Amino acid sequence: MTIKGKTYSLYGSSKGTEHYYRTIRELTDRLLAKCPEEQELLGHVQRTGNDRSLIKKLTSKQVNKPLVSYIRETLKESLSVYTKGVKHHLKTLPLSRRMDDILKTKEYQYHLYMIEIELVNRIYGNAFKKSNYQFALIAHCLRDFRPECKALAGEYESECKACTKDCFIHLGSVLLKKYGIHPFISVSMDLDKLFKKIKAEHKSVGALGIACVPELAQGMRLCIKLGIPPVGIPLDANRCARWMKQCKESSFNLNELEELIK
Repeated sequence: MTIKGKTYSLYGSSKGTEHYYRTIRELTDRLLAKCPEEQELLGHVQRTGNDRSLIKKLTSKQVNKPLVSYIRETLKESLSVYTKGVKHHLKTLPLSRRMDDILKTKEYQYHLYMIEIELVNRIYGNAFKKSNYQFALIAHCLRDFRPECKALAGEYESECKACTKDCFIHLGSVLLKKYGIHPFISVSMDLDKLFKKIKAEHKSVGALGIACVPELAQGMRLCIKLGIPPVGIPLDANRCARWMKQCKESSFNLNELEELIK
């Protein structure tokens, strides 16, 4: 069954999300053919997300303008099928919520975030695996809403207590524990404080995020800023109360998660 989000769905026009991940990998390889250094390409992708007026003001030393144009055009052509709901969402977004940087994400920014997540996984994947303490934050909207969630407060955030076998938080937690990663349900509003606390208590730390595309990309940026190697898997669609009037169940690709951490 295809899952439709408020602004995006990794199903696109397919019955699964495998096509999305193939597309992202192929696109990233194409961009690396233009800019072979992964870290340099990441910088260009992040700067490409800036407003066009700012891009025009930046010097050639700060941004490769032909590459910026190529990135935007290439991604729009291949990724628009996954972001069909963005334009309607932005048109109907109440004025009172337009100050929310996540909610006001534009379509081309979604495309850039998708590539950014793939690049960050490639760049920091080995450092994450070598970390002394690896933890994961799983979006709370992934839980099964049929029973009452029995998650309890853990060392840092809430921990899954396996209420139901079909809950994606439970499924993800089981897989993460298999590879020695400590899973938590993400409920904190102050990730900066949380990450600093975890980093202060362990010799070396690696972070894994499972969240909607814009939140995951922003969380990865915060980790990098704090010196924590991040990796992550995006939700198949954004369906929590922040986007919709009420939370609706979502999912993520378990196979891709295992490929990322094994």
